[in-house]
Amino acid sequence: MTSWIRSLGVYADRRMVVLAFLGFASGLPLLLVYSTLTFWLLEEGLDIESVGLFAATALPYSLKFLWAPIVDRLPVPGLGAIFGLRRGWLLLLQIGLIGAIGLLAMSQPGGAPLMCALAALLVAFLSASQDVVVDAYRIESLEDEEQGAGAASAVFGYRMGMLVASAGALHIAQWSGDWQLTYFAMSLLMLVGVITTLVCAEPKRPEDDDTPEDTAAHFKEGVIGPFKNFAGRPGWLLIACFVVLYKLGDALANTMVNPLLADLGFSNTVIANIAQTWGLGASIIGVFVGGLLVRQLGIVGALWVGGVLQMASNLMLTLQASIGQDAQLLTATIGVQNLSGGLGTAAFVAYLSALCHKKYTATQYAVLTAIATALQTASSTGAGYAVASLGWGNYFIATTVAALPGLLLLYWLAKHELVGLDRNDRHQ
Repeated sequence: MTSWIRSLGVYADRRMVVLAFLGFASGLPLLLVYSTLTFWLLEEGLDIESVGLFAATALPYSLKFLWAPIVDRLPVPGLGAIFGLRRGWLLLLQIGLIGAIGLLAMSQPGGAPLMCALAALLVAFLSASQDVVVDAYRIESLEDEEQGAGAASAVFGYRMGMLVASAGALHIAQWSGDWQLTYFAMSLLMLVGVITTLVCAEPKRPEDDDTPEDTAAHFKEGVIGPFKNFAGRPGWLLIACFVVLYKLGDALANTMVNPLLADLGFSNTVIANIAQTWGLGASIIGVFVGGLLVRQLGIVGALWVGGVLQMASNLMLTLQASIGQDAQLLTATIGVQNLSGGLGTAAFVAYLSALCHKKYTATQYAVLTAIATALQTASSTGAGYAVASLGWGNYFIATTVAALPGLLLLYWLAKHELVGLDRNDRHQ
């Protein structure tokens, strides 16, 4: 117990506080081009077909690995010399986001929806790029055993940023009756990121960084090097398969939670209070507990705990579907599901972070997260058809089964010492 209490001190580390504020700066822009923007567009009288076209703002988040080598290898002229590779890019992107969100605020969605869409796409591009740099900064600032706590701090800040950009923005819009003022206020909140970047320390680069001086050769190394490095590891293809499968069951279950609750007849108020507010709190607790587990049990041990709990939590949804409209059971179901999901997320992010060579941090992490979500996204699109065919109870049993391949692969990789981590980082 003493060691667990002592481990809590990691969250008071200055680096963890920095990661929480950088997480806030990452989470803030996301919903400003998604759900929050949708409310503004509908109030301006845009039809649902036109609103749907704004879904294209999701593209930069899915494709950010394509330009990750640029921010991974090439410093920002001027700013890079003063602030370093990571902080130079952070400062440029955060200042750019202030301007882009301000540009979105000045747009006229009702009169010029195309200009509004282009401004939203610019915000999304800069936001996705900032995510790449923040992830690289987090990984390079911490040792492997600290990655779980770092993930928890960053996720906490990220969720707070999303909360401000959703509920906070809606309250400002309701109070002021002015969406432009609301978006200007959101743009100024990006100063949290700017100030954090100015006061934080630049992470150290690897001492064996022997990249070429020539810019073209430097960039080529940044594109090919990350893949060559990853593919040079024993069992790399199985590691990639594990990355794809670990969160699959959890993702498939999460996709259909809100439709299940609506189908069971829960009111919007109950869904907001339990599924959203209580769920957010349980998820945050989960990521902090996950960070402690990584520190106490090691990354592989935390992956086991998170994976088993995620799989078991899906059965709670099966029970909910069977019992029906029971608010007390819903509180327990949402609590267990979000707590286990947050715990698994912290362990998984720590694992992906530890897989990255610090010479190629931004690119490798962006690629790993892209392949981690590819199958989840593809399979989630057919979730509604699966529910229609199987029924709610059988669907969530199927999501439980979908979690098994990832755990079996983890067992095989751990048994054959092919998890991709140094021996000292595997506490099996």
